[in-house]
Amino acid sequence: MRVIVVGCGRVGSELAALLAAEGHDVRVVDRQPKAFRRLPDSDRIRRHEGNGYSRAVLEAAGIEHADAFAAVTSGDNSNIVSARTAKDTYRVPVVIARIHDPRRADIYRELGIPTIASVRWTVHQVHQMLLHRHLTPELSFGNGETLLVRSELPAYLSGRRLAEFDVDGEIRVVEITRGGRSLVPAHGTTAHPGDLVTFAVAATALGRLRGFLDRELGT
Repeated sequence: MRVIVVGCGRVGSELAALLAAEGHDVRVVDRQPKAFRRLPDSDRIRRHEGNGYSRAVLEAAGIEHADAFAAVTSGDNSNIVSARTAKDTYRVPVVIARIHDPRRADIYRELGIPTIASVRWTVHQVHQMLLHRHLTPELSFGNGETLLVRSELPAYLSGRRLAEFDVDGEIRVVEITRGGRSLVPAHGTTAHPGDLVTFAVAATALGRLRGFLDRELGT
């Protein structure tokens, strides 16, 4: 994947290092050249000096071919402007913005941009969100401890009870959309082909849900 990370502070540099170590093509954008000192020596990381909301800078970083975008600077305004540019102008499939003010986070999520809180979220949780497109949170609660995520279940899971996917205290199926109609599943409700399932999941269990679905999908 090609991932653009805007902001080379502690979160941005650690995220870039993690992605590069996994073999991804990482482009890091920051206004301060000295910030790049935090990055490891890696042929998979390219550095781009400038504002993360500058189209010229973003295009130089290859945003037109990017698979994911994370705005993790220290400024809420800069993050949301660059994230909206990535999402609305360049149609990057996965866009995440770091937001320090929780009062703003709900507004940005309504714009279709998942947000991460500055303290409660770790680099690894951001990493999981970037790499699993089908589990982008649609809503979060508190400071991001609990999320609502949606995923289409594979057809070969048809006939299994949705209750089988629950993990006590971590994952629960709370809604299913079938044929354009939404319903709250009963204990015995079974999966049908094309079902779009909404999970309530603890942020700490996002990787577990991800792993379950990846395993079921054979990836």
